[in-house]
Amino acid sequence: MEALIPVINKLQDVFNTVGADIIQLPQIVVVGTQSSGKSSVLESLVGRDILPRGTGIVTRRPLILQLVHIDSEDCRKTSDENGIDGEEWGKFLHTKSKIYTDFEEIRQEVEAETERISGNNKGISDEPIHLKIFSPHVVNLTLVDLPGITKVPVGDQPKDIELQIKDLIFKYISNPNSIILAVTAANTDMATSEALKVAREFDPDGRRTLAVVTKLDLMDAGTDAMDVLMGRVIPVKLGIIGVVNRSQLDINQKKLVADAARDEYAFLQKKYPSLANRNGTKHLARTLNRLLMHHIRDCLPELKTRINVLASQYQSLLNGYGEPVDDKSSTLLQLITKFAAEYCHTIEGTAKYIETTELCGGARICYIFHETFGRTLESVDPLGGLTTIDVLTAIRNATGPRPALFVPEVSFELLVKRQVKRLEDPSLRCVELVHEEMQRIIQHCSNYSTQELLRFPKLHDAIVEVVTSLLRKRLPVTNEMVHNLVAIELAYINTKHPDFADACGLMNNNIEEQRRNRMRDLPSAVPRDKAVAGGSQSGNVGEPTDGGTGNWRGMLKKGEDGPAGDKAMLQHPLPASPHKGRAVNLLDVPVPVSRRLSAREQRDCEVIERLIKSYFLIVRKNIQDSVPKAVMHFLVNHVKDCLQSELVGQLYKAGLLDDLLTESEDMAQRRTEAADMLKALQKASQVIAEIRETHLW
Repeated sequence: MEALIPVINKLQDVFNTVGADIIQLPQIVVVGTQSSGKSSVLESLVGRDILPRGTGIVTRRPLILQLVHIDSEDCRKTSDENGIDGEEWGKFLHTKSKIYTDFEEIRQEVEAETERISGNNKGISDEPIHLKIFSPHVVNLTLVDLPGITKVPVGDQPKDIELQIKDLIFKYISNPNSIILAVTAANTDMATSEALKVAREFDPDGRRTLAVVTKLDLMDAGTDAMDVLMGRVIPVKLGIIGVVNRSQLDINQKKLVADAARDEYAFLQKKYPSLANRNGTKHLARTLNRLLMHHIRDCLPELKTRINVLASQYQSLLNGYGEPVDDKSSTLLQLITKFAAEYCHTIEGTAKYIETTELCGGARICYIFHETFGRTLESVDPLGGLTTIDVLTAIRNATGPRPALFVPEVSFELLVKRQVKRLEDPSLRCVELVHEEMQRIIQHCSNYSTQELLRFPKLHDAIVEVVTSLLRKRLPVTNEMVHNLVAIELAYINTKHPDFADACGLMNNNIEEQRRNRMRDLPSAVPRDKAVAGGSQSGNVGEPTDGGTGNWRGMLKKGEDGPAGDKAMLQHPLPASPHKGRAVNLLDVPVPVSRRLSAREQRDCEVIERLIKSYFLIVRKNIQDSVPKAVMHFLVNHVKDCLQSELVGQLYKAGLLDDLLTESEDMAQRRTEAADMLKALQKASQVIAEIRETHLW
């Protein structure tokens, strides 16, 4: 299982090549306050002086430090192959293949690289420095050294330096695959440890936090860290390990790390003999190595899944970017053909990408026809905007100066045409809605179906313009046809229509039944033949007593004035008669605007209203059926049939090839980045597959 850490180092190298941190790899994040001894702990683990030293904030960029253990034999072999003088060396990511055998030069490069990005004003940066150390004296570890937590800005530091540092720390310790190494100096109160406080914010259960107590030799005389190291002050699940750092005097006098390790062991044996084997730098290195290996083993299944998912996503992204164009003529024709096909498929409901959030394409057109348009027509009242007075006025105007024996047919035609005309606006609105949906399909195909068009913005704009122009040309043609459909209905009122004739017959029977009911309700003292005769006198003399049920005039039956209760709706009474004996100018007598309707007038109005309603329903049914058919033929199907030929005719021209197939400025760069990332993910997947084959996982 020891080989798991080098595997993670390989994965880190793979993703470093593309400069991506989309995969959260297992690593140890070192957190502590400024001058708490973080850098000294790292140098103790390396066994070399590699980090900048000084007062105030020294670590100003994240340092990702990979320790790679190599055997002495492998070390000699690698040294001979690369011409390296020594058994230890280091490599920076930013210096590519350059090998450093002088660790003083490594320290200077860390300082120079820090100042190159962060400047000289003690500011910080979140761009990491990657350093890899190869040595037979280290254990396999991946550590991240972060700037120390500070409270007060110093010198030219920004006022929010504390917030910047904490945000940087949170970025690394929020990684669920990281182990938090919380460093606290022994000569401070453990209960006020900023490192443990920050760690608990992202690891409240303490499952991935290990505490390190530094500077055990600098505690006040008469005190010790026994209770702290035993976990009696603040318990830490993964443990608390105490270490002794080199003092500043030791560093100035170039005291070797190996000598410092021997002095540390001697101090622990003298001061904490019962805990000596569970503390110190060597025990810390072994503990970190063990924790990291177990942590990697637990994280690998999820890591593998994450890599596979990302590989699939980047493959799809790269497919969307497409390959560089070699044959422009063929590419243009393919894109045009594919767009036209996807446009038609969206209308037919066979598109590859089905919208799940809203109706789209043919489904929306169907909804417009049968829900929007259908319900709108059904909501139109056959007698809407038509009053009884309007009907009576139309009847009188159609008779001229002579009283009519029958209801004039002209009044019916005049009124029914007025009502049928109201169906034209909803029909034209139906055309408009379908046209809008046909326009929306263009954007749908661009977004979901033909992502290749995003590579060529000029071609995309040209296709949109051609399709929009085609739809615009078909709109007036379709509107004209729909207008003609209504005009056709207005041109000839077919009173011989079978449905209309049946309705007339049914109304005849209803009126006859009502007359018989009134006769049945007459007092028994009045002879029925007298009542009929009286009814004839009060009605139209000479009017036929019966009519053919197939003729709508047959609905005009003999009526009777009847009592006042049988009159029409109550209207304003006529003005009083002038006084008897006075001369009257008839032109001065006001004509009554409204009055009671006689039984004859009421019956005539009811007949006309029923006829209008019956015929209107027939026409509405015809319009509801014919308008969608006209829209489909003149607009939808025509565009489907002519779209590809229109696109080819307008765009497939030699003079337009170079301009239309010009990629967006950043497309080539994004294609390269996606290809590099996909290659890195595939390589990472192979590395994890090797783990399974070697039974390391």
